[in-house]
Amino acid sequence: MDMLEMNKGVIEEFRANDGVCTGWLDGAPVVLVTMTGAKSGRTLCSPLVYSTDGDDIIIIASKGGAPEHPNWYFNLVANGAVNMEVAIADDNGNSIEEWEGTAHLIEDEAERKRVYAAQAALMDNFNDYEKSATEAGRVIPVFRVTRNG
Repeated sequence: MDMLEMNKGVIEEFRANDGVCTGWLDGAPVVLVTMTGAKSGRTLCSPLVYSTDGDDIIIIASKGGAPEHPNWYFNLVANGAVNMEVAIADDNGNSIEEWEGTAHLIEDEAERKRVYAAQAALMDNFNDYEKSATEAGRVIPVFRVTRNG
């Protein structure tokens, strides 16, 4: 199964189950990020794992530690306007909160390292991703998504 088909299945499951995903994403915090394609101008949606920093969402362009950035990285650099779908768990069960935001590439290296380390503390695989990317000569980009308004 290719990445587009896999993502399509995750998106459908996320929306059908109020933000709950199974399989390889079982128990992981998942957000759907809808953005504009940098080259195509099309509306695109990527399911991504995330962490939070205060009220902001942190998303990491790890691509599993690959030597190149994921496609969605280029979309957010070209246009940071996003629609976010975030699973919210409360006493009434799960629901999806949807809001408009702006993705900002974290340029300050100390800040990037701080929020990356915070996510890696929650999801240990990000330590492996960083090691692989570093060995390939890539610094993994990190975005902060803030709510508009």
